[in-house]
Amino acid sequence: MSAKEIGGHKLGQLLIEGKTKQVFDLPNRKGHCLILSKDRITAGDGVKAHDLAGKAAISTLTNGRVFGLLNATGLNTAFVESVTDTAFVAKKCAMIPIEWVSRRLATGSFLRRNPGVPEGFRFCPPKQETFFKDDANHDPQWCEEQILAAGFEFNGRKIGRDEVDFMRQYTIVVFEILEKAWATRDCALIDMKIEFGVDEEGNILLADVIDSDSWRLWPAGDKRLMVDKQVYRNLTSVTQSDLDTVKRNFEWVSKQLEGLLPKNDSLVVILMGSASDTAHCEKIAKHCQDLGLNVELRVTSAHKGTRTTLDILAEYEGTMGKLVFITVAGRSNGLGPVLSGNTTYPVINCPPVNPDNLTVDIWSSLNVPSGLGCSTVIYPEAAALHAAQILGLGNFLVWCKLRVKQLKNIATLQKGDVNVKGVRTA
Repeated sequence: MSAKEIGGHKLGQLLIEGKTKQVFDLPNRKGHCLILSKDRITAGDGVKAHDLAGKAAISTLTNGRVFGLLNATGLNTAFVESVTDTAFVAKKCAMIPIEWVSRRLATGSFLRRNPGVPEGFRFCPPKQETFFKDDANHDPQWCEEQILAAGFEFNGRKIGRDEVDFMRQYTIVVFEILEKAWATRDCALIDMKIEFGVDEEGNILLADVIDSDSWRLWPAGDKRLMVDKQVYRNLTSVTQSDLDTVKRNFEWVSKQLEGLLPKNDSLVVILMGSASDTAHCEKIAKHCQDLGLNVELRVTSAHKGTRTTLDILAEYEGTMGKLVFITVAGRSNGLGPVLSGNTTYPVINCPPVNPDNLTVDIWSSLNVPSGLGCSTVIYPEAAALHAAQILGLGNFLVWCKLRVKQLKNIATLQKGDVNVKGVRTA
């Protein structure tokens, strides 16, 4: 590896150098850059700074695992891949000079800026703040109006109200995803900061680095057990022993992120009363798979083959622990109610209704006998979403995919509004 090549990637010009990283252009990979971490830790806008051997590798590993999770949820991020233990490739972005901070509990600088708020005050939803990146003035807090008045424009994308609103909601989604993930390790995500950039196509992407410099983490929710950079910030003098402790904390954090993605061990079983309903069921299956759900289709009739239907039910109950049944039966729907009366697993009716006979076809799915809890939806996507909401209670990745889908719905609406708005003169 030469000084002009890292991880098999030929380096172009140095685009920017910060306190803890360098960003290089990649001339052979259009629209991408390489981010190289340094063995350096800083605090107080660089006033406190020390060399910390191994930090670059720990940061790169942590960042890769965090963005690997975020990409798995369907979020649109700048991260592409790690290429060495200290470098990763990302989409080239013009960075928006705003730090977006989310807080679940009140602590740190928030208490100094908001006297009277007790430490540990819980924000529901997470509290959000924005800070203008300006080391000379210690990154002053900015309100939304200041961001709008700045008139930022990057790669042809003006940062207006829609963009600010989108980044605000995106920030909350990122926080909630990582909060869910850390909860599986019995670790409380107290607050965190992220940054956005605009790629060469004008898309707003989560960018930069997310590592132990980016958040406060309290194992078991106990501030005394903190394992983030606040340990370093709190030091009035710094010894080698102190730096070793900080490094061990960072290594612990990175280790906890290993194997974080949950097993994909749930199943949605779609039972149809007739093979003629296959097209309808395939639509349900496609929506389920888009949400990360495993699916299996079966054909059985509660009217014509009751025993076989119950045998199929028992087959899945005896081999799977995380199940949702979706039943597809037109005319007189006995399939959903029969399953619901014989299983404790969720049953969702999604009849293939005929628009010309809607009320009759759906009535048997709605007017079920007492003691049955099956629900009824009409559209294939709704059936898949309902199944994902159920299974997401025990699988945070499925929950995260649903949360990201909500964010994408907002982005679609905003894009549609931009395309149609404008005064049409008489």
